[in-house]
Amino acid sequence: MTLELQTKYERLRALLSEMGAVVIGLSGGVDSTLLVAVAHSVLGERCVAVIGKSEAFPAGEIEEALQLAHQIGVRVRLVPTHELQNPLFRVNRPDRCYHCKTELYAILRRVADEEGIAWIADGTHADDLSDYRPGMRAAQEHRVRAPLLEAGFTKADIRALAKHLGLPIWDKPSFACLSSRFPYGTVITRERLQQVDRAERYLRALGLRQVRVRHHETVVRIEVEPHDFERVLQHAPEIVAHMKSLGYLYVTLDLEGYRSGKMNDALRTE
Repeated sequence: MTLELQTKYERLRALLSEMGAVVIGLSGGVDSTLLVAVAHSVLGERCVAVIGKSEAFPAGEIEEALQLAHQIGVRVRLVPTHELQNPLFRVNRPDRCYHCKTELYAILRRVADEEGIAWIADGTHADDLSDYRPGMRAAQEHRVRAPLLEAGFTKADIRALAKHLGLPIWDKPSFACLSSRFPYGTVITRERLQQVDRAERYLRALGLRQVRVRHHETVVRIEVEPHDFERVLQHAPEIVAHMKSLGYLYVTLDLEGYRSGKMNDALRTE
């Protein structure tokens, strides 16, 4: 571990110790998993992980988050969320993430109140500030702490520390809820979420790790990292057949490759 990372790690542990107790939203990604692991090591039973059971997240991700919580040894609560009942979420305007996070943070606050814990937190870090993230407004409104951000962690720092601590998901590809697969203005439904989930699960089964399936009505746009283009083309006939079986008419490969937050490009051209 570098001296800089050691300093940030010590700062993170000090912040958590000062908080005394915390409820943390656990998605199963490397950011929230690292935060939960460190918080549990500092606070023990005064750290509670909450996993939101959402239709916008694949069941496999929820199961992995539960497994990680058990491996860490942290107390965990699985709580259903109901984004699809909110019309402001379903209409999928650019502030969609605000409504989703508002639902999640309200649940975290309720759990914290039940546990007698003052603080709730999530895995926001320094790199998150470089993209359009309306969910941060919801975090401010619900007084959500971001200990990784407060300690100065970048995504690279998080992966490095997670690897040092032996967390099995230190190199897990970035993941976002399935609602991010739709252009703004495309109404989000349970059926469309399931369609995208099935498409992505199929591609991951082919050995593709960093995958996004972007839904454009009858067109599916597949994003993978450029070094995986050859693998996609090798499996092109069966990929096309599977995507058409899901209801897509046209199957495309994005030649720019995967890039986090690409759906926000439409906002930058306005």
